[in-house]
Amino acid sequence: MFNKNVWNVMLVGLLTLIGCQSTGGQSTTSKGGQSAGSSAAEIDRDVDAALKKLYASTPAARELAQRAKGILVFPSVIKAGFMGGAQYGSGALRKKGKTVAYYNTLGGSYGFQAGVQSFSYALFFMSDEALRYLDQSGGWEIGAGPSVVVVDEGTARAMTTTTAKDDVYAFIFGQKGLMAGAGLQGSKITRIYPD
Repeated sequence: MFNKNVWNVMLVGLLTLIGCQSTGGQSTTSKGGQSAGSSAAEIDRDVDAALKKLYASTPAARELAQRAKGILVFPSVIKAGFMGGAQYGSGALRKKGKTVAYYNTLGGSYGFQAGVQSFSYALFFMSDEALRYLDQSGGWEIGAGPSVVVVDEGTARAMTTTTAKDDVYAFIFGQKGLMAGAGLQGSKITRIYPD
């Protein structure tokens, strides 16, 4: 069994590295004293670029965006691991093209994995109920609450706005690095308040 203290040290180390990398060594504080990582303007700029990239490569995402009640975009999630893994990123929730809130995503995993990778992901909330759950949960763990369908390349080609019937659709894109397979199961999404 993986030692909990080792896991905690790895997680703190990863988050410290990410905080230093994204803010030049200065942390941005959110409401409640948590590090938000980037300023609101930086997150918005990165979300714009990520959505542009997603829409250019996946027309189904652009079509879903027209019907979505909200889109939560994490433009750069960093995943690092050695024996266990952790991932972290900041993003923004958009409604009708405007940012209405900021969130971070944090996840961990066990099992042999070595390396570092980055990826982006976007969650398309298709119902008011799913969006309300995000707003009211105080910290949503993917896999609990609204059903999330991860859209792969094959599903995206066959998807139309009339076949999209689930609460939330997730698109993972822009993977870079040496680790295999980015996953969302168990990731916790929490509201942040960057400057």
